Amino acid sequence: MMFESLSDRLGAIFEDLRGRGALEEKDVNEALREVRIALLEADVALPVAKDFIAKVKERAIGAEVLRSVTPGQQVVKIVHDALVDMLGGEADASLSFAAAPPAVIMMVGLQGSGKTTSTAKIALRLQKREKKKILMASLDTRRPAAQEQLEILGKQAEVKTLPIIAGQSPRDIAKRALEAGKLGGFDVVMLDTAGRLSIDEQLMAEIADIARETNPIETLLVVDALTGQDAVTTAEKFKERVPVTGVVMTRIDGDARGGAALSMRAVTGAAIKFVGVGEKLDALDTFEPQRMAGRILGMGDIVSLVEKASEEMDMAKAEKAAKKMAKGKFDMDDLADQFRQMRKIGGMGAILGLMPGMGKMKKMVDQAGGLDDKEIIRQEAIISSMTKAERKKPGLMNASRKKRVAAGSGTSVQQINKLLKAHRQMADMMKKMGKGGMKGLARQMAAMGGPGAMAELAGADAPAPGGKAKKEQATDDIDFDAIEKALAGQAPMPPGMGGLGKKK
Repeated sequence: MMFESLSDRLGAIFEDLRGRGALEEKDVNEALREVRIALLEADVALPVAKDFIAKVKERAIGAEVLRSVTPGQQVVKIVHDALVDMLGGEADASLSFAAAPPAVIMMVGLQGSGKTTSTAKIALRLQKREKKKILMASLDTRRPAAQEQLEILGKQAEVKTLPIIAGQSPRDIAKRALEAGKLGGFDVVMLDTAGRLSIDEQLMAEIADIARETNPIETLLVVDALTGQDAVTTAEKFKERVPVTGVVMTRIDGDARGGAALSMRAVTGAAIKFVGVGEKLDALDTFEPQRMAGRILGMGDIVSLVEKASEEMDMAKAEKAAKKMAKGKFDMDDLADQFRQMRKIGGMGAILGLMPGMGKMKKMVDQAGGLDDKEIIRQEAIISSMTKAERKKPGLMNASRKKRVAAGSGTSVQQINKLLKAHRQMADMMKKMGKGGMKGLARQMAAMGGPGAMAELAGADAPAPGGKAKKEQATDDIDFDAIEKALAGQAPMPPGMGGLGKKK
């Protein structure tokens, strides 16, 4: 995932800072030197990294920070705020439709940047979330089957596309798209323009000509995050010739170092509006600096997680399940439902990646073999192979029943044992949640071996737990009442609890 190595580096630097208690100016300078190196290694443009460190230093070396009760936390907050500014600050990421319909959105960019797919993704999002009536049109007459590609994507997304007429020029197609948009009562017409392998005069003249003809309210530049600083250079050159109103960054789920995203706003002045986070047509997120800064600093992104959950979850089912769990009832059918919901949101990896302070747990789950869609489907297959009675009362599963279920689901008895053990632990955890609140839940998780239970569920060996007495001692040392108050916003987070509960 993009920003992963930067996130790890910054996490280690700030953990060290927070662990020191009192801070001196040299401690902050040393940490900021490390932050600067981390930014440069993440491919952030040198002037941007320098400017960032200067801003942070100015605020972090003030007396109110160094003499505060939690100076390490204060420095992290200053870095967080500076990251938010660097990524675009309070800029509005929404698209403008303040024009007589149809509003024209023109998509521009180099060939291979993901322009056509991004066009369909944005169209689907606008149609689904904003309830807009969208018409897409491909103006790419050069690349073989480019127009057909958009037509196929339109069918998949259930978004209308302009019928293809061979031999028309891009300008003629744009004029026809506008006419069809007006006649068909469309709210938005999206124009997918042609790209080139590199910026040339002919490409720029064509885009400028289409812009004059259609007067787009938004001109979105699509750049590939994997091209690093080249993406920033591309954005600069496009901005010189056409009024780019926003950037769409694709392949942000790849292993790019993230410097392009961090440098884009500072170098070009163009705000990143959307990020492509996967191949599927719904794998598109709005780019919100606050949330992205939180993710980079390991504070998670609970807002995105809640949004995903509310979009994908069956709320009636969720409420019913919550009532059962509160009573300590949690059978195999409930577990299967949880798996289905989890798959809709993107799997355990996606969930852990968005939760505050869960970066390390996500790594442990990944190292243990992950809990991807295939694993979840396998667990669902095991549950489906059980009888109704067995699903209601997993205690009925004896050796012969396990053999039958293993044969029916194409798995092994060992895998069934792991699933049954994980279910027992989750059922116990639900009971604890119903009784002892956070304290009971934390003790239960410690007894389960923390992330080990998730690794167990993934069909891999759990990280070696550290012995029962040790675990109980670890949870006894934590002031859970103080944490609950902090999460409710009634008191500061106790020392040593990292980014937990930080407000963004």
